[in-house]
Amino acid sequence: MANKQITLYENLRACSYTPFYLAQTLGLFEQEGLDINLQLSPSPPETAQGLIDGRADVSFGGPMRVLMHHNTDDNCPLICFGQVVARDPFILVGQTPNPTFCFQDLIGPKIGIATDVPTPWMTLQDDLSRAGVNPNSINKSVDKTMQEHTVLFKKGELDIIQVFEPYAQELLESGGHVWHRFSTRGDIAFTTFYATRNFVNSNRFACRSLIKAINKSLNKIHQSSAAEISDAIRPFYFPHLTPNAYENIINRYKDSKLWPKTTALPVESFVRLKAALLSGGLIQKDIPYDRIIDQELSGLEGE
Repeated sequence: MANKQITLYENLRACSYTPFYLAQTLGLFEQEGLDINLQLSPSPPETAQGLIDGRADVSFGGPMRVLMHHNTDDNCPLICFGQVVARDPFILVGQTPNPTFCFQDLIGPKIGIATDVPTPWMTLQDDLSRAGVNPNSINKSVDKTMQEHTVLFKKGELDIIQVFEPYAQELLESGGHVWHRFSTRGDIAFTTFYATRNFVNSNRFACRSLIKAINKSLNKIHQSSAAEISDAIRPFYFPHLTPNAYENIINRYKDSKLWPKTTALPVESFVRLKAALLSGGLIQKDIPYDRIIDQELSGLEGE
């Protein structure tokens, strides 16, 4: 029997998505009976809209986007399944060392906030509020992409920058210093699969096969060296990075417990993300877990 064909949207190219790339390059999806047509989404907003409009079957990206759609449409068809990136992959990099960082240190310096997608600022403003710092008190740069902020940081026009990998690696190589890893916040359901409820219900075996392949990939990541993972992925997805650079990125993310041991998606992780979006005003409705997450498919039940 021929493998089930699925068009899978890649939300954007990011080192945090290493488990998906490893599953693809090692043929783990094929082992589970899937023929994956991996396509890079033209933009993060299109990732969700493309599923609704039928341009793709499944995507991987943040539940944040699904929560936004449910916030404006009580009949939104999107549903998430499987936690693949458990923690926040963003990092604060500063011009000078700051080994005793606290959020009060962000009052005063000029900061380049990651605005390519909403989640980094939503979670940071929530962290600030919880630490007793008014998010409006920090000196944010005008909204630019992480790539643009990286250029400004290298020119000395920004004191601190919020980025994910590989931008952080680039800045560290040019003399920047890690101030804070947002992964220390703990699990926050940062990245999952998502699809329309109709697709999930009609293609349950295929969706379960996606989960099985990613669980294999997560196991491989936790059992393999950074060099082994890099060798499998870098030539296809990050050819501009040196082997050493990608290995450093993988090791930092592994040390940060960015990637979970399984795809099970706990309620607590979802609630932590939702709380940040609510406190930041990105969403206004307290949308329940069961409306957003397919718990059984994620691996919490039935395996």
